Amino acid sequence: MKSVLDASAFFSDIPFSGELYTTPDVVAELRDLRSKARCDLLIGSGLRVWDPDPAGISRVREAAGKSGEACALSGTDVGVLALALQIGAAIRTDDYALQNVARVMGIPVRPILQKGARNIRWRYRCSGCKKYYPAPGQCPICGATVERNLK
Repeated sequence: MKSVLDASAFFSDIPFSGELYTTPDVVAELRDLRSKARCDLLIGSGLRVWDPDPAGISRVREAAGKSGEACALSGTDVGVLALALQIGAAIRTDDYALQNVARVMGIPVRPILQKGARNIRWRYRCSGCKKYYPAPGQCPICGATVERNLK
């Protein structure tokens, strides 16, 4: 089975099997010695580090916008989703925003340590006056920050 690993996969001691892939951006995110060593070990065992296609990145950004997760996904997350889409692989991650967009796109998700996200819906609420808005930003009423919350 093909799997694309997110950075959270390198922070655990869970063994992975099958064809494993990740992106150069994920490898660059690994900062601590333990996760770098785990990455090196997996590369020695056959982990492939591939760049995703630009067409896949565009499709992921479009799906993230439709699902309300565009502001929650990093460029690295977008790359992981695009690579999984490109090679027909499942994603191994504990990142709920990543899981939510993957489900919207029909990409299989395999949580690592967490239970796995339900289909999460977000709403945006002012931290000051508590009014709801369609997107994050600054509240036009009181000037406080409009933040993302679970619905």
